Amino acid sequence: MIGSTRSVQVWARRVPTDLRNGYNGLYGIVKREFDRDPLSGDAFLFVNKRRRSAKVLLWDGTGLCIYSKRLSKGVFSDVCGAHGQGQLKMTTAELSLFLEGADMVGKLPISPKKVGLGA
Repeated sequence: MIGSTRSVQVWARRVPTDLRNGYNGLYGIVKREFDRDPLSGDAFLFVNKRRRSAKVLLWDGTGLCIYSKRLSKGVFSDVCGAHGQGQLKMTTAELSLFLEGADMVGKLPISPKKVGLGA
C-alpha cells in the first residue's frame, strides 16, 4: 500500500501527462509545476490523456519509486475536471480508490477533515 497515513499527501496533476517520463521527467514536473519537493515523502499522481494508465512518484526514504498501473477495462476518473489546471490534493485513501477505478474521486470530498489532538 502506498503511504498508509494521513500525513502523506497526494498531489494529482490536473493535465494529461506523457507517461513515457521516468524518474527524471516526473521529478522535473513536480519541481516546476507543483512547486513541491519530490523528496518530501508526498505522492504525486500522473495520468495519461486516454486515462487508461497512471503513475505515482513517491520518495520512500531511501529512493524514488514509480508505481504504474494500466487498466485492462474502463478508464480512470477524470482528475482534470472542468478546470484542468494546477493540482488536486487527495488523501491516500482517495488515491487507493482512484487506482481501483472508482469514478467519484476528484468530484466530491470523501475524507473527513484532519482532527487535531489539542482541539
